[in-house]
Amino acid sequence: MIFKTPDMKTLKIGDLTLAVPVIQGGMGVGISLSRLSAAVANEGGVGVISSAGLGLLYRYFSADYLEASIYGLKEEIRKAREKTLGIIGVNVMVAMTNFVDMIKTSIAEKVDIIIAGAGLPLDLPSFLKKDSITKLVPIVSSARATRIICEKWKTNYDYLPDAVIVEGPKAGGHLGFKKEQINDNNYTLEKLVPEIVHEVKIFEEKHNKTIPVIAAGGIYSGEDIRNIMKLGASGVQMGTRFVTTYECDASEGFKQAYISAEEKDIEIINSPVGMPGRAIFSNFIRKVRDGKKQPIKCPFKCIKTCDISKSPYCIITALANALKGNFENGFAFAGSNAFRATKISSVKEVFQSLLREYKNSK
Repeated sequence: MIFKTPDMKTLKIGDLTLAVPVIQGGMGVGISLSRLSAAVANEGGVGVISSAGLGLLYRYFSADYLEASIYGLKEEIRKAREKTLGIIGVNVMVAMTNFVDMIKTSIAEKVDIIIAGAGLPLDLPSFLKKDSITKLVPIVSSARATRIICEKWKTNYDYLPDAVIVEGPKAGGHLGFKKEQINDNNYTLEKLVPEIVHEVKIFEEKHNKTIPVIAAGGIYSGEDIRNIMKLGASGVQMGTRFVTTYECDASEGFKQAYISAEEKDIEIINSPVGMPGRAIFSNFIRKVRDGKKQPIKCPFKCIKTCDISKSPYCIITALANALKGNFENGFAFAGSNAFRATKISSVKEVFQSLLREYKNSK
């Protein structure tokens, strides 16, 4: 049974209706796979599988990273479908070298939604077939990026986004901002949402299509959901809040890193991907800062923008180590509110808590 407050609006993305307007953020490597996504979908939100690094997690199937990635994505979608009749999405980073493989596989497997970020997915609609049911949702960090995507998609493919996710600078993982913009009040989520809602409205009115704007980055509580929806958001995307759940696909060690973290431990790091990222400080991050570089090799060629000649470490290996709780050789990405986690809960309990907080924040 799905609980929701009477005044919390449902969210429609195309012909999909979310009972609760919450999309679970796609978290890689291996943090949000079939188990977490199915649990979120069962509560009326969108459960999202991260396609990042699946070739590493499924290398028992094939030593070929690209081949193993396709197999791994099919397996995670299949396993999620076995556990839920709810809405399942896949998160694909534009910066990944196997972006096209992951998009084509997601569409062929008829996932409900593809969420694409870490770059502008300008050709995303080109992969849809006549019988495709998959909704396309880009992640943006500015009104300008929103306009570019809408114009390109409409001009080249006669298609507009089914929704837009605006990710602010308090998000975990890779951020679509320059380092100096992250703490600049001109780039807060509260400022970005109304700007992007205004931009989207131009395309909605011109082409008679509803394009909900979904807010992400630093959304942690039901009160946060209410506050950002007052500014025009139709729903939210949340990642960090779902890490400390029993159903999260990460190891207990990874979850404990969130619970043990204090606010001062969550900081901005430089990623080999070429973007700033928000992570929980670890011995590995300290070693990188001290110039104790890891052996330089590129076993997977997973990210287009990763320059191995300048990279002190392989990011996919570091994230895969963190997944297992190995923070001597890895680190955990986390949103700015990760320090607020105090215990492991079920996904159902998180939803009940969010709805209670939403109701009480009137």
